[in-house]
Amino acid sequence: MKQTLLYLSGFFSAVTALTLPLDTLQSNPHLTPLKPRQGCENTPTSRECWGDFNLDTNYYTTWPETGETKEYWLSVQAGNCAPDGYRRTCMTFNGTIPGPTIIADWGDNLVIHVTNNMRDNGTSIHWHGLHMRNNSLNDGVPGVTQCGIPPGETQTYRFKVSQYGSTWYHSHFSLQYAEGLFGGMIFNGPATADYDVDLGPLFLSDWGHTEGFHLWSTTAKQGIPPSLDSGLINGTNTWTCDPATDNRCDGTGGKKHEIIFEPNTKYLIRLVNPAIDAVWDFSIDKHTLTVIAQDLVAIKPYTTDSVQISMGQRYDVIVEAKPTEATADGNYWLRAGFIGRCAPNVNPLNITGIVRYNADSTAEPTSTSDNVLADSCNGEPLASLIPRLELDVENIFNTTLENVRTRPKGVDGAEWFQWTLNSSSLHLDWSDPTLAMVFRNETLFPTPYNVVGVQPSNSGEREWQVLVIQDATGFGISHPIHLHGHDFWILAAEPSVTFNGDTSKFNTKNPSRRDVGVLPGNGYLAIAFELDNPGAWLVHCHIAWHASQGLSLEFVESQDRIEAGLQQQDKDEMARICRAWQNWPQVHPQEDSGI
Repeated sequence: MKQTLLYLSGFFSAVTALTLPLDTLQSNPHLTPLKPRQGCENTPTSRECWGDFNLDTNYYTTWPETGETKEYWLSVQAGNCAPDGYRRTCMTFNGTIPGPTIIADWGDNLVIHVTNNMRDNGTSIHWHGLHMRNNSLNDGVPGVTQCGIPPGETQTYRFKVSQYGSTWYHSHFSLQYAEGLFGGMIFNGPATADYDVDLGPLFLSDWGHTEGFHLWSTTAKQGIPPSLDSGLINGTNTWTCDPATDNRCDGTGGKKHEIIFEPNTKYLIRLVNPAIDAVWDFSIDKHTLTVIAQDLVAIKPYTTDSVQISMGQRYDVIVEAKPTEATADGNYWLRAGFIGRCAPNVNPLNITGIVRYNADSTAEPTSTSDNVLADSCNGEPLASLIPRLELDVENIFNTTLENVRTRPKGVDGAEWFQWTLNSSSLHLDWSDPTLAMVFRNETLFPTPYNVVGVQPSNSGEREWQVLVIQDATGFGISHPIHLHGHDFWILAAEPSVTFNGDTSKFNTKNPSRRDVGVLPGNGYLAIAFELDNPGAWLVHCHIAWHASQGLSLEFVESQDRIEAGLQQQDKDEMARICRAWQNWPQVHPQEDSGI
């Protein structure tokens, strides 16, 4: 097996990382995709190719075996920062927001060493959207697949890259990713449209000048959604303040994220929404977007002026730069497009970047937007999001209905405002994860705290679990629902409709497929996933406040087959980290659901 050790810009050893100044946070470098090694070559005019594989390869069952291992080191750190020119504290990977981009080819193996260099916080890292087939120990959720990583310890995650496309990694330890603990992942593979240059991930994040954990303890814990101050594009933005009257103002004013376009060039942009609570309607003034993938699923391309992206979702879009004769203005606003109906924000119109056709220009754009922000938080139309690899839902094994409600603090013993599914709220124990219970052969699923068992019949046929989530609160809030360990097929998503058990409207013929789908306000979301991956898998709302308030459940899938599929080195790693965690006196006791 060939091994490649990767030290990208922004990667440092754990010892060096402790001494790095964090006041200046930098974005990821420009990225160039790798190419396959044999067969049909992936080029700017043949992106559908990938060696002996292509867009028709069923990546749920088949993937390349490159024989290569890519190895990365990540240091989790805390320190001072000012990504928009306003000082506060952050949590970062290797001193940057976003953290370094992890790049691999479809079929590679990844080995990622995560060192917790914070002094008074545990952590864990989730690799968002990855199937982790027969490998749930590496999913990275404390209380589900592992214990927390205590300060000074390093956990090594190992997994196969069985998918291709764009995703991200982030802390799954309470609200830590809201403090900056996230980064991009690119898995090179085929695409459904041609492009010339891969610009890499573009993160659209909301941002508060008060730390998320403080907002949790003062407002969110009571059920009040805090209003954040602004937002960042790839970890940077501007903020107007006066250092003479405010000592947290660093005097720089921050800076806008900039992209340089060359005329007549097609650019791939990998959009990611790591926000705490923000739905974006992304656009670039006077430019058209061609959407070619959602989450880690290649789709049939469609064109649009803007793309609505909810928390945890990703979209790959191609933007064709204007021809030379049409670039006289030279500068255009790139707009995150904060949708105020979905969440509060103090300064939503300032969450912008700049596209320039002249690299030497410093002028502020004068372009205007023709895009009208949607009056909905429900995402892109399902009819537009058609998977390129056509797969149907064939054999529904079981259907579970979960009703979303709320429980105020103090009611039925609730320690904080809680979201509930069928009157239960998830509350994890970082020191005793679900998989540890599985290894002890405990038969306690379902539990009173939203852990349910799913055991397929093992008939030899493909079998599907259907989960219907109904918003019964009356609040009208849309929730981005993320499932670990699987993609799901969206059978239906209807706003302001009560599910009555009628499945005749379910679309089972190649429906939209992804790992984060939107539950419409006062309506229901029906999803199906194949029971083909034994493990303990979380499903939760990706609004960070709601996840902390327990809007989650866990599927323990094929409990009797979980342990047999795991590697001994991963089981040993779990046991070692759990011993270290249990021996560490926690400085900050757990004060939320844990995810």
